[in-house]
Amino acid sequence: MRTIRGYLLALLAVLSGAAAAQPAFPDKPIRLVIPFAAGGTTDIMARVLQEPLQKSLGQTLIVDNKPGASGVLAAREVIRARPDGHTLFFVNNGNVAVAPAVVKDANYDGLKDFTPVTLVATAPLMAVVPAALPVDDLRGFIEYAKKQPVAYATAGIGSFGHLATELFARRAGIKMTHVPYKGQGPTTNAVIAGEVQLLITTASAAMNEFIANKRLKLLAVTSPEPSPIVPGAPTMASVLPGYAAESWFAIIGPAGMPADVVDKLNDAIARALQIPDVQQRFTGFGVLAKSSTPRQLADRTAAEIARWAPVIRESNIRAE
Repeated sequence: MRTIRGYLLALLAVLSGAAAAQPAFPDKPIRLVIPFAAGGTTDIMARVLQEPLQKSLGQTLIVDNKPGASGVLAAREVIRARPDGHTLFFVNNGNVAVAPAVVKDANYDGLKDFTPVTLVATAPLMAVVPAALPVDDLRGFIEYAKKQPVAYATAGIGSFGHLATELFARRAGIKMTHVPYKGQGPTTNAVIAGEVQLLITTASAAMNEFIANKRLKLLAVTSPEPSPIVPGAPTMASVLPGYAAESWFAIIGPAGMPADVVDKLNDAIARALQIPDVQQRFTGFGVLAKSSTPRQLADRTAAEIARWAPVIRESNIRAE
């Protein structure tokens, strides 16, 4: 009996020692993978968060840009990483809810292959038309598009703007010709020049300036509620009830991350997003800082996948 007790005490001591030996998270630099090139909205947000997160977590935060294939290349790299919290993925809703369904051979699931950490920001899209187009509001544009051919620009097949515009056309009962460009810059030039009659794109200070200078007309924003990012703009939902196509940004990790690690990251990011300077800088480039629980982010992702699946399927949207 004493022998058995001795063995149990020895085993308990070993286990206790092993637990005590586990390094506290994080014990090395954290890599934040960005599925876009440097200089874009996601990249800028990551660099704004870099300093407060390094102070809070006590480790270097490395921003690692991995652009290509609508974020698929970066997604695959994160999925393969150890789920210990030292590799994270800064995504938008297109990366998790759209790309897996539209990009050929993406081969990943936006829910099952990742661990949700927190929402980071939300942003409306803006529906703009050429200044010379003889319409002044969204209802007027819909009537105009029912009477003559209309083309719309996007930053590429399968882009979030593409899906948002297809959803708008379906809800409005109109048909438009899709003209894909390579990036947001060319789409803006195209609508200013009148090459296309509609662009639904990310809200930004640059777009606000074009509107203020009367080079573009703003018809509406796509967020379900009026947005402080575009003060005074009506929502599409005010004309098409239930319409919503809001961009959002989040931090996730590989599937299987420990709950305590997720909680620590969630808390650090939430506190960083409450810093007034961070909030002001986010607003300056067109997004609202907003955190969430991991569960809320998982639910938002699931809802987003469900929203866009029929649009992708019925419009037969596929990207290489």
